Amino acid sequence: MPAPPPIVLVFAGTDPSGGAGLQADILTLSSMGCHPLSVVTAVTIQDTMGVEDVLPIDAEWVADQARCVLEDVPVAVFKIGLLGSIEAVAAIAEVVSDYPDIPLVLDPILASGRGDELASEDLISAMRELLIPQTTLITPNSLEVRRLAGDDDANEDHDPDLAECARRLLGLGCEYVLITGTHENTPQVINTLYEQQGVVRTDSWQRLSGTFHGSGCTLASAIAATIANGLAIPEAVRDAQEYTWQTLKHAYRAGMGQLVPDRLFWAREEEREDGQAS
Repeated sequence: MPAPPPIVLVFAGTDPSGGAGLQADILTLSSMGCHPLSVVTAVTIQDTMGVEDVLPIDAEWVADQARCVLEDVPVAVFKIGLLGSIEAVAAIAEVVSDYPDIPLVLDPILASGRGDELASEDLISAMRELLIPQTTLITPNSLEVRRLAGDDDANEDHDPDLAECARRLLGLGCEYVLITGTHENTPQVINTLYEQQGVVRTDSWQRLSGTFHGSGCTLASAIAATIANGLAIPEAVRDAQEYTWQTLKHAYRAGMGQLVPDRLFWAREEEREDGQAS
């Protein structure tokens, strides 16, 4: 009997459009050779244009889903996406605290691509207090990191720069911060990985036209997959970015809204090559 592939446990909300959320996580992890376990934190009403409503799952159910599979299956990496409620934050934090040796990738989903609000300030505070201190790698975009790093006790006249934001998140206890630069006004997309000692690596990517549904989910899950497959964090982040950029390059329009990343782009390339060869 063959050994199982690396197993990643995902906490996230559903997306009936298949572009983001658990569906995106499952596609990405499977595409990268992992076996995904899925814990539903919320059920959403959304399409490729935006999120209409969110129904958080009872926190006890969230915890019970996770503990049930954790008692049965050896997990290599945790990946956390949409949290749904403050109670779910506390429940997930309690579960993962029992497994301190399992790396944790946190995708802090604060809003949809359209800008629909998905996290209150109280929920963000709970993330800062309960989850970020247990996080191996957090993957905010530049908008999210400024909200996460906001200093409630300081009267700042302007937003802190991205390096300062990273420093503040590292000060909360996470090991690495990957800030993605899609929302910055730069010719290329610049993504920077930080640790306590400073910048670990900076990667620049061609800025693609269009907007994408589930790109952040894809990147965070790809990082979880590369870590599960045995890569060190800097190499895992680099390979995951390459995979994600390819999914965006090959993105397709499934509906009337944002483009959907093609997590199986490599399979379609092989199909085209086989067709040309025959």
